[in-house]
Amino acid sequence: MKIRVLSMKKALLLLAGLLMALALVPQASAMPSFARQTGKACNTCHFQHYPTLNAYGQDFKASGYTDMGKQGTIKGKDMSLPEVLNLSVFTKVRYIKDNGTDIAGQPTRASGEWNVPDELALLSGGRVAEGVGYLLEMQLANAAAATVAGFKMPFMFKAGGTRLGVIPYTTDTLGAAYGFELLATGAVRNNKVMESRTESSAQQYILTDGPAMGVALVAANPLFFANFSKWSPNHGASANGNVSRSPTSNYLRAAFTPTVGDWELGVGFQSWSGTSNQGGAVVTTSVQTKAFSIDAQVQGTLGNMPLGVYFANASAPGTPLGLPAGTAANLFNANPNTSKATTLTGELGVIPNKLTLTLAQRNANTGAALNSTDNATTFGIRYAYSQNIGLQLEHSTRSKNGVVGRYTGSLTPGGARTILMLSAGF
Repeated sequence: MKIRVLSMKKALLLLAGLLMALALVPQASAMPSFARQTGKACNTCHFQHYPTLNAYGQDFKASGYTDMGKQGTIKGKDMSLPEVLNLSVFTKVRYIKDNGTDIAGQPTRASGEWNVPDELALLSGGRVAEGVGYLLEMQLANAAAATVAGFKMPFMFKAGGTRLGVIPYTTDTLGAAYGFELLATGAVRNNKVMESRTESSAQQYILTDGPAMGVALVAANPLFFANFSKWSPNHGASANGNVSRSPTSNYLRAAFTPTVGDWELGVGFQSWSGTSNQGGAVVTTSVQTKAFSIDAQVQGTLGNMPLGVYFANASAPGTPLGLPAGTAANLFNANPNTSKATTLTGELGVIPNKLTLTLAQRNANTGAALNSTDNATTFGIRYAYSQNIGLQLEHSTRSKNGVVGRYTGSLTPGGARTILMLSAGF
């Protein structure tokens, strides 16, 4: 639900008060599903904070979420199952304020908006058998949406030092990359450094998120990972989930992931191609799924401070005006010209595993016929109350042709947005 009750000034005062109060509370260990299964704290797998993964976390994900720790296992012939069904809850409470002007008689984000919750999900995941795992996300906050927000079941097997796998998957909003992804450049919607995803991720700016269902063929080892998916831009657990939607689009992802000294590196590309049918049982639309990106990241330590740097460049061909009959539009870009974005994000842990500062720059073009420049600068600060609870403040300035704001939805589009968010997993 959405509640508009506080001014931006009061919200910032509240943030300051919370930061001072939280600084006096000792740090606790995180307890989400995978932490329960492995018996390890969240920062064993995550670099600085959730959801960015370090090398250990990337290896755990590449195992299909099957690695066990101290938790008991039920074993028998062709059986290896945790004694406990591991569950966790993830939630976000968020305040957003734009600097536009409200429509008369209709409050908008120009007067501030509370999302309580912005997200509330029940998560379950872990080992199913030797080499087989699962991840299930059930959303609890929106009765109109599908109960199952996402599901995948990795079958991962070792071939020498490489894991090979098949991963059937479906998601309501995370796109074709949901099948398998290890980097934190925003290649998949929920694996990003900042809450302001379209300001800090070129792939998210060109709209590569959305419903997706398909099968990913995966290979991964410490030096690289690759993912080829046949997919369809539909969610298998939605109201249209029982409608046959053949996965005719293609998604190809490959990345080189070496470790050089104390620095964990990643550089790769993503390619979306093909044509698919999208829609319900009665009305379907043929759409092209065309886009391309390159990305890179560096994670390590500068002095005694953790530092992560994330780069991406992405583009999606346009949909020509006056589209000829029988020609499919590009799902990722309804504008006539190519949409494109370049993003560079840096995050420095000024107090390691406790307080991080983030700066992101986006240079972009919407692909519109006119006024297409769309740049943004975002500053963020994140405080870890504990490994599984974070408090974030982010402020973005966004410009069109260097002058007019891009945050719409109000009478006068704003050129600045502030987000205050509490996130927790337990």
